[in-house]
Amino acid sequence: MGYLILVRHGEPCFKPDNRFVGWIDIPLSKKGIEEALDCAVKLENIELDLAFASNLVRAQETLFIILSSQKKTGIHVHEKVGDKSEVGKIKWHSYSKKLNKNLIPVFCTAALNERCYGKLQGEKKQKMEEKYGSERIAFWRFDFEIGPPDGESLKVVYERTVSYFVQKVMPAIKDGKNVIVCAHRGSLRALVKYIEDVPDKDIMDINFSTGELVKYYLLEGRLVKENTAQPKLSALNAT
Repeated sequence: MGYLILVRHGEPCFKPDNRFVGWIDIPLSKKGIEEALDCAVKLENIELDLAFASNLVRAQETLFIILSSQKKTGIHVHEKVGDKSEVGKIKWHSYSKKLNKNLIPVFCTAALNERCYGKLQGEKKQKMEEKYGSERIAFWRFDFEIGPPDGESLKVVYERTVSYFVQKVMPAIKDGKNVIVCAHRGSLRALVKYIEDVPDKDIMDINFSTGELVKYYLLEGRLVKENTAQPKLSALNAT
């Protein structure tokens, strides 16, 4: 039985409650490191086989803190662009099948990045609320279809994140591997929406605090949220 662990990175040096961080690449704060260590404790009974993270350092730092707590060494599996005859195509470097249980392949991808906040990115939330109005800011943050000026909507994040999940992550879980995905509030909300088949209008009810995790297990080809009596089942079951 394969497990899927979704983890939001720990608090970054820009506190998420104060600024729109988005694609700004900043490391964890002291509190963020502590949150990652807390995640590791919660996962000590699940031995991880495969790991995925965004291209942003706060997600990767969180992941490697968790792996180190399991005495595992992450081995980056890099992607590359093909030769001139394959311009635009992506190939994955292979990794040795001789990896022992203390070595774990780590795939990092922009598909799991946080949403781009466009003109709001890096700005203080209070300042942007004064400029655009708190209701407009809330709409841009939580509506599925509409995003901030020059930024990504949750729909755009959903399309890139779910596509990658279906192609790269889900096959590993179906193969019985315990998989961890360390990403961001935007990309994780997209995955939960997909896995639990959440309607567009209810997207605002999905949230992840820094350092928060959720566990799913594979049951008869379906991802089921742990500690859920009657879970919603995803459309991925038909794929």
